[in-house]
Amino acid sequence: MYYKLPKIDYYRPKTLDEAIRLLREIDNSRVIAGGTDLLVDMKTSRVRVRALVDISSIPDLRGIEDLGRTIRIGAATRLQELIESNVVSQNLPLLKAAVESMGSWQIRNMATIGGNLCNASPAADTAPPLLAYDAEFVVIGSEGLRVIPSTKFFVGYRKTALNPCEILKEILVKKSEWSGWSYVKLGRRGGFTLSVVAVAVLAKVIDGVVYDVRIALNSVAPVPIRAYKAEEVVRGKRVSWSLIEEAANTVAGEVTPIDDVRSTSWYRREMSYQLAKDALAKALGVA
Repeated sequence: MYYKLPKIDYYRPKTLDEAIRLLREIDNSRVIAGGTDLLVDMKTSRVRVRALVDISSIPDLRGIEDLGRTIRIGAATRLQELIESNVVSQNLPLLKAAVESMGSWQIRNMATIGGNLCNASPAADTAPPLLAYDAEFVVIGSEGLRVIPSTKFFVGYRKTALNPCEILKEILVKKSEWSGWSYVKLGRRGGFTLSVVAVAVLAKVIDGVVYDVRIALNSVAPVPIRAYKAEEVVRGKRVSWSLIEEAANTVAGEVTPIDDVRSTSWYRREMSYQLAKDALAKALGVA
């Protein structure tokens, strides 16, 4: 059941220093940017806060930049901005494909990439591509900056490695040449929807041999995951359908799905196999 938003204090800092100070000084305060997840959680009393610190207008948290060897994405960058960015289209097509599957145009013009990550939903659609790209998350707090590997950012169901007064500042992705990629998502309907299972694959194939591969999934564990065992099955081998079958079976063995309103654990495991098979076939160039 939905209720009205509770009475809260609202702050709109203009700098990161001011935002961090507010988080440090106000007990039970929470960062907000787009609010597409947080406000729903507040209406249903899933999240209870005393104050909101709106970081959406802080310039240091916005923008998409090509830094030469690295792509920088500000945490408060809107999802629609990612879709419309030439930098993302040219360098991070896997991320663009994932974002295109998220929400409506209206939602994407409010929701931010940082919010999708920090909400830490197992179904976060930006997580699998960023895990596959081996992205790094730059966070800032009272003690300064630190860098968290994407593989270490999600530490439990709806929990991240962020400390209480830290803010996700930006996402950094190193450029790399990939010969193929694929993002395959299954939802409960054909339109924009939450994932039942989603699989992201990056591959580098040279003369028919898999030089490198990365496989990531959401909605199949308490956190978005990399399928490391399946990657090892494929890496260094010659591309074949039997190899893809073996890797997809390995993926199905790595996931730890649950029963919920969107699916059963059995179905999620079966679809992890099938979607991994489809995504690998496309990324490896045999689909």
